[in-house]
Amino acid sequence: MEKILEVKDLHVTFTTYGGTVQAVRGVDFHLNKGETLAIVGESGCGKSVTSNAIMRLIPSPPGKITAGKILFKGKDLAKESEKKMRQVRGVDISMIFQDPMTALNPTLTIGTQLIEGLKQHRKITDSEAKKRALEMMDLVGIPNPAERMKQYPHQFSGGMRQRIVIAIALICEPELLIADEPTTALDVTIQAQILELFEKIQDVTGVSIILITHDLGVVAKIADRIAVMYAGKIIETGTKREIFYEPQHPYTKGLLNSVPRLDTKGRLKPIDGTPPDLFSPPEGCPFTARCPFAMEVCNKVYPKSSNLSDSHSVDCWLQDERAKQLLATMVTN
Repeated sequence: MEKILEVKDLHVTFTTYGGTVQAVRGVDFHLNKGETLAIVGESGCGKSVTSNAIMRLIPSPPGKITAGKILFKGKDLAKESEKKMRQVRGVDISMIFQDPMTALNPTLTIGTQLIEGLKQHRKITDSEAKKRALEMMDLVGIPNPAERMKQYPHQFSGGMRQRIVIAIALICEPELLIADEPTTALDVTIQAQILELFEKIQDVTGVSIILITHDLGVVAKIADRIAVMYAGKIIETGTKREIFYEPQHPYTKGLLNSVPRLDTKGRLKPIDGTPPDLFSPPEGCPFTARCPFAMEVCNKVYPKSSNLSDSHSVDCWLQDERAKQLLATMVTN
């Protein structure tokens, strides 16, 4: 399949008074054209920082992309100028942010905000821009779009505001859409409607989607592949079926055990402990302190990625026979 995006060995840091936070530490993944990749993990694991780095929206200072490549259709966005990135954002790559209310300007009508970006990037007349805006509002399911274009964000419900944000992101027909926790602030009924909308949009436009979320229920519905992230690293990647039915990393298994299920009884099984301090991240596997299967080698050396299939890989010493050999060497020395 054609790769539209490749992220290679991405590192992002934030310099603070207390030290340097290593928020993203060597992230590698790719996105195929027309597919949906979900990046999942606990809050603070680096999901949103990764998505902002792709868009080059890391505030500098204090943030900085210190290493790595962000290859979008073969071009390294990490090396592009800010002027060039302004031409990429909204046209080639668009982003949906977590809170639709703060993503919209409360002083401007919905129509103005829809047309603004379109006229900035496309040479079209006012009537053509309005026609395109009406088409997008209709696509995302806004009833009576001609009248609602004249209204302000506070006159829309949370679900409708999220639809407007999606319409703004898609109006210039981007090839890549990054959705950062797009259903977090919505109730479950509206969440289901937004997820169905994503599926519809992908069928109609063929857009590739990166979905950032901590909700595995969201992932199960629309993702083609899943990347599990922990402490600034992607520790397991696979298809939806591989991650849900054949998880290999103890952290992935812990996330799945924490999800409520209708077919099981009893209390949920939370993951004990807390994530490591990214001011001074551990040398070995960052999940060691919380892992019930941790070995001595886990605390000292980060595991190499083990390929379990063409689509499934995991960073865990439990998958590697070399762990025993390395552990024996350490004990000897």
